[in-house]
Amino acid sequence: MDVLGWILIGLVAGALAGSLMPARDPGGRAVTILLGIAGALFAGFVGRLMGLYGAGQKAGFIAACAGSAAILALYRLVMARR
Repeated sequence: MDVLGWILIGLVAGALAGSLMPARDPGGRAVTILLGIAGALFAGFVGRLMGLYGAGQKAGFIAACAGSAAILALYRLVMARR
């Protein structure tokens, strides 16, 4: 159930990032949403593996949001330099 939650969080984070940041993304909105999902999944899995939180804890939600934001910001940084 946690994985589904992380995917939904990433979907929302990716969609919001695409709407809130006025710059055009090279990959478009679909890539932004996929990167949000990837960031949420990565942060969720890493946090659980490290034992930082358990299933169903609010820290997992916070980590997934932070992971999504980090991956999206990194993507924009890398693509802006191209």
